[in-house]
Amino acid sequence: MSDMNTPLSKVRGLGSGKTGTETFISHRIQAVANIPLVIFFIVSFVGNAGKSHAEWIAWIKQPIVSVLLILFILNFTNHMRTGLQEVVEDYVHGHGNKWAATLAIRFSCALIAGLSVFSILRIAFGG
Repeated sequence: MSDMNTPLSKVRGLGSGKTGTETFISHRIQAVANIPLVIFFIVSFVGNAGKSHAEWIAWIKQPIVSVLLILFILNFTNHMRTGLQEVVEDYVHGHGNKWAATLAIRFSCALIAGLSVFSILRIAFGG
């Protein structure tokens, strides 16, 4: 059985999105930025293990700690969103499924980031 589609109809909608390189580089920059932030996060939490609630609050209230925690949350959730979006673009087929997955990823990452930053700010400013 011969294929009756023209070459143009075979590739329509499958061409370059014009953002592949930009997304790739952005994702790698986020990963590099995550290295010192993750090290700070792990070292800080290991160093504070076993401390009381009041000591944790006092630690988070320090301006540099609050800023670094917020940077960690924002960069990490953005990196997570970008990575999950790449997986959806590569492996989820069907426009509706792709749209729903993208919406769920963006909403979830924004919710995680928003609630986390709100919590850090609330502690930092004594709320």
